[in-house]
Amino acid sequence: MTKQIEAIGLVEFNSIAIGIHACDEMVKVAPVLLVAAMTICPGKYISVVGGEVSSVESSVKRGREVGADSVVDHLFIPNIHPQVFPAIMGTAAKINIRSLGIIETFSVASAIVAGDGAAKAAKINLIELRLAQGLAGKSFVILTGDVSDVTAGVEAGVALIRDTGMLVRQVVIPSPHPDIRDRLV
Repeated sequence: MTKQIEAIGLVEFNSIAIGIHACDEMVKVAPVLLVAAMTICPGKYISVVGGEVSSVESSVKRGREVGADSVVDHLFIPNIHPQVFPAIMGTAAKINIRSLGIIETFSVASAIVAGDGAAKAAKINLIELRLAQGLAGKSFVILTGDVSDVTAGVEAGVALIRDTGMLVRQVVIPSPHPDIRDRLV
């Protein structure tokens, strides 16, 4: 797939076996990029796909059908911000960290929604979007920029997930210590 990724889809399962089966069906039903397919704590499985809007929508629909009552959560975001995939994949551009924003969530889907919302709402750079691996099912977003932009981005991301009950905490650090900055880039 050489086109820009337009959309992201995710299905989270409470069964690893069903998750793998549904993931296989998701990539067979439409031409999508399999961004992540992995176990997450505590004993769940996620499939994350990207691609053209209609393909991702079809893929998520198929994953939900196959997963049936094993589906814990799902998301479909058309017109995903271009910084989201590099933040998930750990390939975000190395940039100068002026201030930090962190949004911590109870689910993978809520972290992706918050990160996308933050990037769309403010002039920030997504540094990392960690998807629940080794985090007991939690996820988090780390972003940087000027303090006012980071604050606006964090507020926008949090506003999108606040009523879901998936927000753990959010923090804005105006001027992180150099040792912290060095660990993040």
